[in-house]
Amino acid sequence: MPSATAITRINAREVLDSRGIPTVEVELGLACGATGRAIVPSGASTGSHEALELRDGDDGRYGGRGVLQAVANVNRVIAPHLCDLRQDACGQSNIDRLLCELDGTPDKSNLGANAILGVSLAAAHAAAAAHRTPLYRYLGSNEATELPVPMVNIISGGQHSNWSLDFQDFLAIPVGAFTYGQALEWCGAVYRAVGDLLEQRGLLPGGVADEGGFGPLLGSNRAALDLMVDAIELAGLKPGVGEDVAIGLDVAASEFYQDGAYSLAKEGRRLDSPGMIDLLADWAGAFPIISIEDGLAEDDWEGWRELTQRLGSRVQLIGDDLFTTNPQRLQRGIESGTANAVLVKLNQIGTLTETLEVVTSAQESGFLPVISARSGETEDSTIADLAVATGAGQIKIGSLTRSERLAKYNQLLRIQDDLGERATYRGRAVFARFLGQ
Repeated sequence: MPSATAITRINAREVLDSRGIPTVEVELGLACGATGRAIVPSGASTGSHEALELRDGDDGRYGGRGVLQAVANVNRVIAPHLCDLRQDACGQSNIDRLLCELDGTPDKSNLGANAILGVSLAAAHAAAAAHRTPLYRYLGSNEATELPVPMVNIISGGQHSNWSLDFQDFLAIPVGAFTYGQALEWCGAVYRAVGDLLEQRGLLPGGVADEGGFGPLLGSNRAALDLMVDAIELAGLKPGVGEDVAIGLDVAASEFYQDGAYSLAKEGRRLDSPGMIDLLADWAGAFPIISIEDGLAEDDWEGWRELTQRLGSRVQLIGDDLFTTNPQRLQRGIESGTANAVLVKLNQIGTLTETLEVVTSAQESGFLPVISARSGETEDSTIADLAVATGAGQIKIGSLTRSERLAKYNQLLRIQDDLGERATYRGRAVFARFLGQ
């Protein structure tokens, strides 16, 4: 007799993400009647070592960005296989192993990581529904009580804002808040203050960038840091790694690394790795910067090691394009002393199980995991539950605007409410190693 949580139905469809570009949605049903649904995000600034996002390439539909083939791979290949096996949705690692075996490639290029991830996440949602428990508790345990520190996008550049600035994100990190709710309130105040300052200075852009941050045409990347400090103070908060709000940078250096040099148009110069490291070190000394993501290009391992030696004791150095949520690349970083944190994006690796393995490996090795959204997002809020379930301590969603971002922030508020007095928020303690504590 099949289990009550046996998979009996899988259906995928093409839906749209926050940029109006197609992505994959999967619904999965169980014998007991429980269902789960998941939508796969998509990145614009992507690392070359990410699992393959399968696109149709038909210029007559969505400029070639359609995902009908990935949808067909779910409905015609994956669904019959898992349903015929009556695979138990509670066996997440078995499901994900079967999905990887069915694809048969190291980068999931046969079926597409977007097809595989949709099924992987939908199965987890269905299993949680069958157990009548929230996803964060199903994936974690009753000990999963920590709300993550939000890294909130305030000012955007790079590919996310039509290159209004060279650097991709300038983020507010509410290290001094006492609760997740207060952290969100403070970041909202900083966001509004930046808007007020830009309006006063005649620099307010007509819209927002991909992740909801402001994309003003400033004279330099450093000007964005000055603006961040001014806004934190205008919001009635103290800027500083030991104060209320610190600053994070997502440099996304791979995006402007050309012919062995970093081409900073806003700075009017080209820098080699030592020069780029000097620049970041100077700014880390002049501004309350606690976190730098992708400060160097994805394959500049020698430069990354030097950057880590220079700044790793006082700044969180996150590998995104460097690691691409890949266990092998992360292990190389751990063994070589490269970076000290890893950005965790589900669609970079393609299954929930592999994602959880990366988080666990990071935590066991002293690396800080940061759960992250993508620039092309949806109303799916899985990563909010994932951050709490794993006790990751940090989450990077985007800005405090646009519903695809707020879906995650609001889910964390619901989880905080669900936990009640058991909810915890470590704030500055997450970064204790960089503060000499």
